[in-house]
Amino acid sequence: MHHGWLTETLHFIRDTCYREDHSRVRTRSGPRVLASLRNLAINALRLAGRTDITEATRWANRDMTRPFTILGLTG
Repeated sequence: MHHGWLTETLHFIRDTCYREDHSRVRTRSGPRVLASLRNLAINALRLAGRTDITEATRWANRDMTRPFTILGLTG
């Protein structure tokens, strides 16, 4: 996959699913840190086999232990 296309795809998902462009975080490293966390969430869901990121995000939000399970951070 072409790097530029991948970047645009991630930005599209971050903006449509996580409303990144509406964020009020605009100073220092805040925007970069939040973009990195959103990328982590998107790619963790993909690694878990989820292809519909919007639905997968809703699924993860319904039980706050699910993101930790996906990342292998539960006991």
